[in-house]
Amino acid sequence: MASRVPFLLAGLLVAVAVFGPLLPLADPMATNVAAALRPPGLAHPFGTDHLGRDQLARVMMAARLDLGLAAAAVALAAVCGTVVGALAGWFGGWTDHVSGWVGDLLLAMPIYLLAMVLVGALGNGLAIVVLATAVVNLPFFLRLVRGGVARYRRALWVDAARMSGQRDRDILFRHVLPRVFPLVVVQATTNLGWAMLNAAGLSFIGVGVRPPSPEWGVMIAEGMRFLMGGHWWLVVFPGAALAVSVLVFHLAGDAWRDLLAREAA
Repeated sequence: MASRVPFLLAGLLVAVAVFGPLLPLADPMATNVAAALRPPGLAHPFGTDHLGRDQLARVMMAARLDLGLAAAAVALAAVCGTVVGALAGWFGGWTDHVSGWVGDLLLAMPIYLLAMVLVGALGNGLAIVVLATAVVNLPFFLRLVRGGVARYRRALWVDAARMSGQRDRDILFRHVLPRVFPLVVVQATTNLGWAMLNAAGLSFIGVGVRPPSPEWGVMIAEGMRFLMGGHWWLVVFPGAALAVSVLVFHLAGDAWRDLLAREAA
């Protein structure tokens, strides 16, 4: 039962991101200067910001944006990393050397510095944030799939499949990759939380999502200006939402890994 808790929590976060904005909440974009900087209360459970916008509505709307950005980035990184890693692990040679060099180079660079360089070179926008986040997540999938495919390439059942007349392409995509795919799912689940943190971090430093869009990094950056005045709720609630999301998806990834390990045993 305990192993199901991370999956239930992850499902709850996804439900909040998908269906939260459909709840009868206040308009997250509506301003009301007369109600600015009100602390949490019955009318506004998460308080209001400096423009009088309801923080609860903005935090829930930001969940959809951050999770959407992270999911798109991780999906792009997983697809590209799986294809390149599979080719490198199966055929070896220059493909393996080049992909390995690119993966090591990306891992050697600080994540936020690399993402900032990409956003600065390509410009702002949601698509650029997704691309930058996907690039910094690419090496994890590339190395994972490359290692798994290279290990299976030397298996006796692969040699038997070749002797039976099957082509290398069919063996790779019909038999080898399906065995590696569960590991990709585990990695994607874990990376989803870090991708959310990366997207929020870019927005926090001003090179990602821009105000007035409700996004956790943007909300934290705006709230920092009023933190010394005692308006703690402007930072605590979006920060807590981001921290909980990262933790939940990390725990869900660990639960997937443990489940696969038990099935393999």
